Amino acid sequence: MLHELLLALKGHYGGAFKHSNDGITVVPDLPFMHTSEVKVLNHLCQLGTYYKDYREFIQHYGSGLLSQQKPGTDDLHGLYLKCVCQGVDSVLEDYRASLQQLEQDVLQDAHLPLSHFSCKLQQYHLLFPALASTLDEIVSNRAHGCYILDILYKNAMFGKPVVKDALNRILYLCHGLMYKQLSAWMLHGITSDPYKEFFIQKAQDGLATVSKQAEDEEEDLGILGLTGRQLQKIHIGSDVEDVSSEAGQFCIAADLLPSYIQPRVANKILFVGESVQMFEKDKHKMKSSKSGTIMSSREGEFAADLQRLSKEPEFNSISFETIIDKIRAHAAEYLWVIIVEESDLANELKVMKDYFLLGRGELYLAFIDQAQHLLHTPVAATTEHDVNRAFQHAARNVLIDNDLLLQRFRLTVPLPSKDLRKAEVASAQTEPEVGWTVLGLTYSVPWPLHIFFTSSMLEKYNRIFRFLLAVRRTQLDLQHCWSLQMFNKEKFVSPAASATWQLRTHMAFLVDNLQYYLQVDVIESHYKILLDKINSTKDFEAAKLAHEHFLSSLLAQSFVHMKTVFSCLHEILDQCSSFCRLLVSAQQELTEKENDQLQNITLSFQRHSSLLFRILSGVHSQSSRPHLAQLLLRLDFNKFFTNMGDPILLVYLYLTLQTARPDVWLGLGLLYTPAHPFSSTTQLRSRTVPDTLGPVSAKLSKHCCITAGSKASSLVEDLPKNVNVKVEDYRVGKLT
Repeated sequence: MLHELLLALKGHYGGAFKHSNDGITVVPDLPFMHTSEVKVLNHLCQLGTYYKDYREFIQHYGSGLLSQQKPGTDDLHGLYLKCVCQGVDSVLEDYRASLQQLEQDVLQDAHLPLSHFSCKLQQYHLLFPALASTLDEIVSNRAHGCYILDILYKNAMFGKPVVKDALNRILYLCHGLMYKQLSAWMLHGITSDPYKEFFIQKAQDGLATVSKQAEDEEEDLGILGLTGRQLQKIHIGSDVEDVSSEAGQFCIAADLLPSYIQPRVANKILFVGESVQMFEKDKHKMKSSKSGTIMSSREGEFAADLQRLSKEPEFNSISFETIIDKIRAHAAEYLWVIIVEESDLANELKVMKDYFLLGRGELYLAFIDQAQHLLHTPVAATTEHDVNRAFQHAARNVLIDNDLLLQRFRLTVPLPSKDLRKAEVASAQTEPEVGWTVLGLTYSVPWPLHIFFTSSMLEKYNRIFRFLLAVRRTQLDLQHCWSLQMFNKEKFVSPAASATWQLRTHMAFLVDNLQYYLQVDVIESHYKILLDKINSTKDFEAAKLAHEHFLSSLLAQSFVHMKTVFSCLHEILDQCSSFCRLLVSAQQELTEKENDQLQNITLSFQRHSSLLFRILSGVHSQSSRPHLAQLLLRLDFNKFFTNMGDPILLVYLYLTLQTARPDVWLGLGLLYTPAHPFSSTTQLRSRTVPDTLGPVSAKLSKHCCITAGSKASSLVEDLPKNVNVKVEDYRVGKLT
């Protein structure tokens, strides 16, 4: 009887034991067996059922040639699954050894009690259900490749030591395979992965990848912030070839990346492997003074480190990341020589400053003069071509003879979309965009420097370029008006003309100080800091981070990222341009319509310039910013803006008018400015109050602050306490 029990525990049934849907159990109604004995035997036979299922799992998934299992079939397949089968078999080896020991005990004592079997096999009642649950999860989820590692690792985080030890033994074998693939990828750029199980895969449509902080969001893109796709282009150069088909573009497969390997570590692995692959494949194209591959000098050392990690019984994420960082640092040093020293990064930074940041001021002075007639009109199909010709002509006029450099730059003037053109046609009041508003600059960065100047960084340069060019163009327009004034100054002696030219002086003062602030306080100072950091380090990542900080500082301190200030500055520049166009196109004496336009421009400029000062003062009071203090000091050196009075520039009052009839209320609105409480802009926004309604009283219902024209921008909590509104004879009375 005990020998039959041993066979049942090993998955073989017969005699007193049978197999059914419930597994291996005792044949019912045996006359020589007590009910309590049947329960104990059935409990022990559960181990035999589990063992039988494990053997079938190993036989099904772990035997035979893998080449006979096609990846496209419905059956599970792969090297990692075979490692799981080997690991399960190694765990079952201990169980078989326990059965062998029980057999020796039975041979020595034929009358052993069943409690002896239960005691010896007690740990497997804990292990086998947990192991069966893990294997069922692998099969039910159709786990493939490195996803199996994730399932095993999560199930190993139990409080049961026997379960944890068994699953760690299986993980040990699976990690051995992963380290072999990792070593081949990072040290040789080879993907030995016939069943697409490794978390580094060739990029293809439909493959879920680990998302990388978009480069426009400024995040860590693997080692040194570089992607493998960028590295491929290092060695492609100007050769025209199919990169995706020949070299292959790799990515991180999100569904295969184990959760205990952080995405930042996986990105570093991706970078190192692709860099090794690209440098090895296209090393004949490199002009580097270094010989051999990236890893040739320390390949043995890194291979030994990865081998040592594979021998550890449990996965140690800290040690793993340390080794990955060590290999990454070696690749970083190699890239430093290629990118920074041999490709002359400092000279490329100067090129970016000269063209994107208007460092070559004489070039853009000539360009604005050449392209003025092309870009002050709506964009046409030939505008972009004509503008680029004007740019080349301006460069020749200022004696720029580097044709190869100029060919890398191209001005873009995109045509408006069809939907926008339809909207402009439908709305007669909407003015079409002119060329200046959509003008941009593109640059073809030579390899391998495009690793440093990514597409997202070039877009940031382009945003700064647009703003700087708008300021410079407005400054030139105001200077042209000054030359017009000097040429005809004997004709502008009337008080009205004096007020007009005083307005031009105020505009030029603000724009000149803004231009000086942008070019000197912001660009020049941060450019020097950038060069100092690059020259003081030998780390490519540090240089790249310094460049990212440089661009972020320019965007922040030029107010491109501050939407309120940026919008206010654009409104000021627009008013200055409108003023210049009005004076240039006007005759000797301004007409009544032109005087009205001039008055509106004056009021709008005063409001927005005062608003700009108030906003910048508020920002400066909340945070200490030296660059902002310099700008405020220049703008308000004589306390002009400080003494303008109430910070509320424009208030629109909503009044509720109560008539003699208690059931009748009317609405009234008016515009109020502290400087001119009842100027010509004051308007009643309700019908005239009929005489039949009798006396009218008013109370304030709500109000808001107006910052641009007649558009309400934000609600104001309280009006100044000394502002009282009265309605007398159906008209607005005084504000006291």
